[in-house]
Parts: sequence; structure tokens; C-alpha cells
Amino acid sequence: MGAVRWALRDRASRAGTDYEIHLINVQPPLHREVTRFLRHDQVASFHRDESAKAIDAAETLLRAAGAPCVVHAEVGPIGETIADRADALGCDLIVMGTHGRAALAGFLVGSVTVRTVHAARVPVVLVK
Repeated sequence: MGAVRWALRDRASRAGTDYEIHLINVQPPLHREVTRFLRHDQVASFHRDESAKAIDAAETLLRAAGAPCVVHAEVGPIGETIADRADALGCDLIVMGTHGRAALAGFLVGSVTVRTVHAARVPVVLVK
């Protein structure tokens, strides 16, 4: 939520500008050993539900603050997908939290954060 609060403060500081907020949640693909027992629509529904759960609080906070946002739910390699979506949308900046949930993978910041920073073609703001 720190990244959302940062974006709200940044938006307020740029009042009167064309400021668009896009929320993205990227779900990693399910392993083939799982998906071979499920229909495509079941896998898609699972990813959609997981994205909605992950992004709901952030979307609620933005809307309560009067900051409209566009929500994106994607499936793929997380860091690369975030960077690719930012490119496709013409974003000027990526703002993300540093959860660091992947033990040892990123040491000071999470591996997803590291992958996003490396793949991004725009500045990435990391919010603790």
C-alpha cells in the first residue's frame, strides 16, 4: 500500500496535469503439472480471482481518494510483464513496493523488484 500512497501524494503534487494511475497484478503461470488437470477457463478464473484479491485494497484506496485508476490483470513472468505493460501503456514511471518475500533471491529487495528494475525502460520508484 506504500506504493499507492506514494502515487497519491505524487498525483496531488502535480495537480492539473494529465496523471493516470494503472494498477497491475501479475500472476505467475501455474505449473504444467497443475494445469494439465484443469480446463483453460478454470485456470483463467483462478488467475482472475487471485489478481482481484491482490489488487482490491489498492483500488479501493485510490477510488476513495478520488483518483481513478485502470486495473490490469496479467499472467506471466512478473517483473518482465510489469515492464512490458508499462511500455505498452506509455507509462512515465513504475512505482512498486519492496516486499522482499523471496528469501535470499534479492537480498535487500525482492527478486520481482530486481527483475522489474532490470527490465524497465522507465524509472522505477521503490517504496518501502
